[in-house]
Amino acid sequence: MLLELRAENYAVIDHAVATFGGGLNLLTGETGAGKSILVDALALLMGERATSDVVRHGAEKAVVSCVFETTAGAESILEANGIDVEGTEILLRREVSSGGKGRVFINNQPATVGVLRQLAPELALVHAQSETLGAFDQAQQRGLLDRFAGIHTQNAPAPEAAQRIRERLLAHKDLDKEQNGEAVFVAYHLWRQAREALDALSTDEQERLRMADLWSFQRGEILDAAITGDTEDDDLEAEKRVLSNAEKLYTAAMSASDLLYEGEAAAATLLTSAQKQLDELAKFEPKFVEHASQLANARATVEDISSTVRDYAENINASPERLAEIEDRLALLDRLKRKYGRTLLEVIQYGEEVTQKLAEIENRDAMIAEAKQRVADTEHIYTCVAQDLTETRTSNARRLEKLAEQQINDLAMTVKFRVEVAPQKEQQFWTATGWDHIECLIATNAGEPLKPLEEIASGGEMSRVMLALKVSVEEGGPGKTKRRIALPRTLVFDEIDIGIGGRAAEAVGAKLKSLAAHQQVLCVTHLPQIAAFGNQHFLISKTEKAGRTRTDIRQLKEEERALEVARMLSGATVTETSLRHAEQMLKASRS
Repeated sequence: MLLELRAENYAVIDHAVATFGGGLNLLTGETGAGKSILVDALALLMGERATSDVVRHGAEKAVVSCVFETTAGAESILEANGIDVEGTEILLRREVSSGGKGRVFINNQPATVGVLRQLAPELALVHAQSETLGAFDQAQQRGLLDRFAGIHTQNAPAPEAAQRIRERLLAHKDLDKEQNGEAVFVAYHLWRQAREALDALSTDEQERLRMADLWSFQRGEILDAAITGDTEDDDLEAEKRVLSNAEKLYTAAMSASDLLYEGEAAAATLLTSAQKQLDELAKFEPKFVEHASQLANARATVEDISSTVRDYAENINASPERLAEIEDRLALLDRLKRKYGRTLLEVIQYGEEVTQKLAEIENRDAMIAEAKQRVADTEHIYTCVAQDLTETRTSNARRLEKLAEQQINDLAMTVKFRVEVAPQKEQQFWTATGWDHIECLIATNAGEPLKPLEEIASGGEMSRVMLALKVSVEEGGPGKTKRRIALPRTLVFDEIDIGIGGRAAEAVGAKLKSLAAHQQVLCVTHLPQIAAFGNQHFLISKTEKAGRTRTDIRQLKEEERALEVARMLSGATVTETSLRHAEQMLKASRS
């Protein structure tokens, strides 16, 4: 939800801070005090277009900022745009200079207005008088109907769930109705993947043949080399070192053998003499028995080493021909590594890859036929689950339009209302959320045809329709056992009370209160019947200081709320009668 909103040098606001809470947050004040200006400031933070007109006269720039609680969807958007997520809050700030230039910061990191617009549906939906931002477009209308029906189409299913759905779809097994939305998402991506695979196989023929010639040459070069293993070069390098130093190695080995065993003063001879002396000592002194045994072991070790180095010397082959052969072979392997990989293992793997590519080309006709069949299969799967989704939406649209029409008519409007679900089955309309075009239609006067909301409803009427719709969704949607779909955390209604009063106003207040039980609601109102229902009440006032007009905002204490509601009832002069009436209204709203 929205935790804090700040504005500096914005329109007539010098400096204002509002800290909001859960439930219904009401903003009241005299006409022209700047209530709608605060809503416009929030709309700016949701990506609304900015102009230099919003900069307070005499200031260099206007700054608006806010703090929202984060959501999983918002964090994903930030990560996708390279913006760090910090804790459990998101800080948005926007600056507009008097020259018309602007800057955007998210979590104190530079960002763009485009990112604000991506975040907006996750954080807030603003129904301002201008009604340009967060307009009730087709996506919003589909989202409301899907929430009412318990259909999940807003986000991709979890990987494990997606895999289970994929397996069932490919096996042509039925899914639960409540999985319709997720099934369409998975089916759409299966179809897209199949189409992309077919397109990849159907690339330009000339390019395909050119690549085939190249791959054939590369495969032949690697096969002709007849690499014996991924360590052949290391083994050859070791043999090369021996051959290059054959004479030196032979001399060293034979010298070692002479010193150890063969020579007149060889170590083995000396050890044998020493052992005889120790054996003599051991006859008279037992402690030399062990030493004599150790000396015998040492003599055996020396003889073993001498035998090993002599065998090594005898096997050294100082062959110039073999050395030249090894050098040629290593040069060939080095050329292959320069072209196809840093190691022989990578060269071997590259050869296997081009062999596979050539096999694909050679079997291209069969692969294209197989790819076309996969496309046909996934098209059939998508049409089946999309049709199921259309049927689910259509049946729920009938329920929603009846509830919404009743709710709208309770708000001092006499309308006919319809939620139209029109399947657009041509492939250019296929999406991960289905093929349905969903539109809310309304007739605000008897005998008039139903038309889209934006063509009929005024700003105030649009806000009331939105309120009625959202209350209908929350109160008449799927039961608690069904999974709920998150709507924007914060809903903002500006001047929702235009053209109503009396019992209709009280009905609007009650509906706002009902809606606020599920999500945070901000509402600008002139009517005391609505103001009485607030969980938090903010007073917007305009004062003059040092010859300049400024707008202030402050949260009213409980005892101050009765005075404000009384002022809204009676005007500038608060009477005892209006005060008692205000207290009664506040008491009644709590019950």
